[in-house]
Amino acid sequence: MKTDVILLHGALGSEKQFTELRELLSDFYNVYTFNFSGHGGRTIDQPFSIDLFGEDTLAFMKDKNLVHPAVFGYSMGGYVALKLASEHLNIFQKIVTLATKFEWTKESAAKEVKMLQSDIIEEKIPRFAQMLHDRHVPEDWKMNMSYTADMMRALGNGDAMNEDDFEKIKTPVTICVGLEDNMVTQQESQWAADHIPSAKFILIAGLKHPIESILPERMKDILLKSFK
Repeated sequence: MKTDVILLHGALGSEKQFTELRELLSDFYNVYTFNFSGHGGRTIDQPFSIDLFGEDTLAFMKDKNLVHPAVFGYSMGGYVALKLASEHLNIFQKIVTLATKFEWTKESAAKEVKMLQSDIIEEKIPRFAQMLHDRHVPEDWKMNMSYTADMMRALGNGDAMNEDDFEKIKTPVTICVGLEDNMVTQQESQWAADHIPSAKFILIAGLKHPIESILPERMKDILLKSFK
């Protein structure tokens, strides 16, 4: 009997980014994806938060009758999975995160928010702006970005998980980060792994932050090994 696996996308992302990975994993698992609120065309009707996306995940699991699935979360998706695992004992079988940011202070949040200026992106990186438009239509990608920035500020102002939260996680966790990730450091990833009782840390050479920088085949191999 195949294990159920949920793939959780990152901020500004959508489930479509997992299309190839989902296909590669489907021979081994029952693979599920969905869009968080305000992403991939889903209605933007309230401010973004990790708790909101956690509620989205719980609702999806209930709708699909998923009990104790394994989870792969990219960036923000990994944070959502870990937050749920800290609040619900044994909700997940195993968790793998990639490029998830753990160091949230006012300063680190301000640094990330500085890169989320939609008008500047539209002017300086029009191809990226068009990609975000296409990804979130019919919703407004600029509103998605604005709500994401607000969420990051909230994380920097005290909404982030702390040591006690991580220590509550009883699920086996694998935390992965790329050596060339310019948003997430090796140190903060190792710190998180050190505070989760059943966690291990993997540093991936040659990998930058965007999900597109890792070949789906390579990610598949990491997940197959981690979900054993």
